[in-house]
Amino acid sequence: MDTLILLVPVALFMGFLGLVAFLWNLRAGQYEDLDGAASRILFDDLPRKEPRP
Repeated sequence: MDTLILLVPVALFMGFLGLVAFLWNLRAGQYEDLDGAASRILFDDLPRKEPRP
Protein backbone atom coordinates (compact mmCIF):
# COMPACT_ATOMS: atom_id res chain seq x y z
CA MET A 1 0.00 0.00 0.00
CA ASP A 2 2.88 2.34 0.70
CA THR A 3 4.19 1.93 -2.84
CA LEU A 4 0.90 3.14 -4.31
CA ILE A 5 1.29 6.40 -2.45
CA LEU A 6 4.49 6.94 -4.40
CA LEU A 7 3.62 5.33 -7.74
CA VAL A 8 0.28 7.04 -8.41
CA PRO A 9 1.64 10.63 -8.26
CA VAL A 10 4.69 9.60 -10.30
CA ALA A 11 2.44 8.04 -12.96
CA LEU A 12 0.20 11.12 -13.06
CA PHE A 13 3.24 13.39 -13.37
CA MET A 14 4.68 11.33 -16.23
CA GLY A 15 1.31 11.36 -18.01
CA PHE A 16 1.15 15.14 -17.61
CA LEU A 17 4.67 15.47 -19.06
CA GLY A 18 3.65 13.34 -22.05
CA LEU A 19 0.61 15.52 -22.64
CA VAL A 20 2.70 18.69 -22.44
CA ALA A 21 5.24 17.24 -24.91
CA PHE A 22 2.46 16.27 -27.32
CA LEU A 23 0.84 19.71 -27.17
CA TRP A 24 4.22 21.38 -27.64
CA ASN A 25 4.90 19.31 -30.77
CA LEU A 26 1.41 20.01 -32.03
CA ARG A 27 1.91 23.77 -31.70
CA ALA A 28 5.37 23.54 -33.32
CA GLY A 29 3.88 22.01 -36.48
CA GLN A 30 5.41 18.56 -36.07
CA TYR A 31 2.31 16.84 -37.46
CA GLU A 32 1.54 19.18 -40.37
CA ASP A 33 2.92 17.14 -43.30
CA LEU A 34 2.41 13.45 -42.57
CA ASP A 35 1.98 12.41 -46.21
CA GLY A 36 5.16 14.14 -47.36
CA ALA A 37 7.37 12.17 -44.99
CA ALA A 38 5.66 8.91 -45.93
CA SER A 39 6.19 9.39 -49.67
CA ARG A 40 9.64 10.99 -49.42
CA ILE A 41 11.24 7.65 -48.57
CA LEU A 42 10.14 6.21 -51.92
CA PHE A 43 12.18 8.67 -53.99
CA ASP A 44 15.93 8.47 -54.58
CA ASP A 45 18.17 11.32 -53.57
CA LEU A 46 19.61 13.49 -56.33
CA PRO A 47 23.08 12.29 -57.39
CA ARG A 48 26.03 14.43 -56.38
CA LYS A 49 27.85 16.28 -59.15
CA GLU A 50 31.23 16.14 -57.44
CA PRO A 51 32.70 13.00 -55.92
CA ARG A 52 33.48 13.08 -52.24
CA PRO A 53 37.13 13.77 -51.39
